[in-house]
Amino acid sequence: MRYLHIENARLIDPSQNLDQVTDVYVAEGRIHAIGHKPASGGIEHSIDASGLLLVPGLIDLGAHLAEPGFTHKGSIASETRAACASGFTHICALPDTKPVADSPAVIQLIQEKAAKAGFAKVLPLGALTQGLAGEQLASMFSLREAGCVALSNARAPFKDSYVLRRVMEYAATYDIPVFLNPDDAALSDGGCMHEGPTATRLGLTGIPQTAETIALAQMLLLVEQTGVRAHISQISCARSVRMLAQAREQGIRVSADTPLANLIYTDEAVTGYNSQFNVQPPLRSESDRQALLAAVNAGELAISSNHRPHEVAAKKAPFADAEPGMSIFDGFLPLALQLVERGELELSAFIRATSALPAQVLGQNQSLSEGNWFNAVLINPDAEQSFRRSTLLSKGRNSPVAGKTLKGAVNAVFIDGRKVFG
Repeated sequence: MRYLHIENARLIDPSQNLDQVTDVYVAEGRIHAIGHKPASGGIEHSIDASGLLLVPGLIDLGAHLAEPGFTHKGSIASETRAACASGFTHICALPDTKPVADSPAVIQLIQEKAAKAGFAKVLPLGALTQGLAGEQLASMFSLREAGCVALSNARAPFKDSYVLRRVMEYAATYDIPVFLNPDDAALSDGGCMHEGPTATRLGLTGIPQTAETIALAQMLLLVEQTGVRAHISQISCARSVRMLAQAREQGIRVSADTPLANLIYTDEAVTGYNSQFNVQPPLRSESDRQALLAAVNAGELAISSNHRPHEVAAKKAPFADAEPGMSIFDGFLPLALQLVERGELELSAFIRATSALPAQVLGQNQSLSEGNWFNAVLINPDAEQSFRRSTLLSKGRNSPVAGKTLKGAVNAVFIDGRKVFG
């Protein structure tokens, strides 16, 4: 047997409480030995990983890949390649494509395009309702059989609580995980940023925190009633963190994530009407940001990308009319490492929130232990990257890192033992 030998890497795997400099031996896609040379076989290829971090491959719990239907914004090939540049090995693709991912045929198309691209694995999220219209249930069982890891209505609203209850009951019957975005459409309608002093000063219509918390309260009560496996996607405020903690204390089975942007920026970023920061959920107050960071550091929240690529024209409109979203894959890793360098986010907490916790949500094993598939990323935390708009890997032109130089770069990405990037 011939091995890939990664030597002198700082192996960090919070799921095993590992943080040590060691050697790893990989063959036939799996980890065969850690810290010692296998009894038989030779070395086919060696990588000197001195000064590099070796961590489990990152898993994204929610990204808009733009394909099918919006190829002027991005493609599965371009966006999964950009994701690899930040260490992602698996991406949950949201169903708001065109056509909507509410049929096995669309799921198959997405899977075929992802396999052809050969970068990060795409894990489709099927639509909970037909056409994401929030009225008629989609063929949920068929979507799961087609390969969907979970079902979601993205940020599209449900017609009423009756539909939401029926969705959960059906999913619970077949043990299908559901991803739910808490947003009361009546309260958030017409809003384009966080409701607060900044929105008042700029004369922009705000989205109150209650648009999220009222919807979250309803969802948690129905999760408790139906027993569905639920994941709350993209929370943005401190009150939501407290509500989720209380729900878990009461025995409600629920997990949650927050977008990276909400850990980095606040509503103050909108000053100057910079449409780059028109995102959903909106960037909220500094106290909300600090509460989200504390929850991530405590292991209570996963981190998602909420990646949404757009062409230049989509962001050229006045702030309130610009299409919401941020193309963040290219800069996800260095932006997160900025938080680590500032002491706001623990390195182990970041790795846990982007690998171990998402893996738990999806029922996968992403740990770097002997016998497991080698899904991993080598990171140089000190390497500098200069991001020019013309060289971004994502087709999205709405990147917050364009024109910046940041520390932290991916050296190599491995999926099932195969090097796919670097």
